[in-house]
Amino acid sequence: MWFLLAILSSVFAALTSIFAKIGIDGVNSNLATAIRTAVVLVMAWGMVFLTNAQSGIGDIGKKSWLFLILSGLATGASWLCYYKALQMGDASKVVPIDKLSVVITLILAFVFLHEQVTPKSIVGCILIGAGTLLMVL
Repeated sequence: MWFLLAILSSVFAALTSIFAKIGIDGVNSNLATAIRTAVVLVMAWGMVFLTNAQSGIGDIGKKSWLFLILSGLATGASWLCYYKALQMGDASKVVPIDKLSVVITLILAFVFLHEQVTPKSIVGCILIGAGTLLMVL
């Protein structure tokens, strides 16, 4: 099931980029990001209430709160930079560079989460990096 959800995530992320590039034409990138964020906020809380998950708020520990807030700040910074880059550049060049987050995530997971470094993950990082360079040059 996780694989199907991951595939759907990539499809929706692709649609996000295309819709965003069309939608930000003539719109301040920060305003566009705020509108997108408001939609995501309504959708996310809608899912919380639809699945009756709101009762779990009180069970969230301080460490989880801290890292969820930091994650939210990182997401906001990412979206602000992404929308400005998308407004200024071609989607076909901005999106591959944005996807270098896969390589950065793997490196950070190895360093901070002590996830296993395998030859396959190293080759994957190199290929993603090389592919990004090929697409943007």
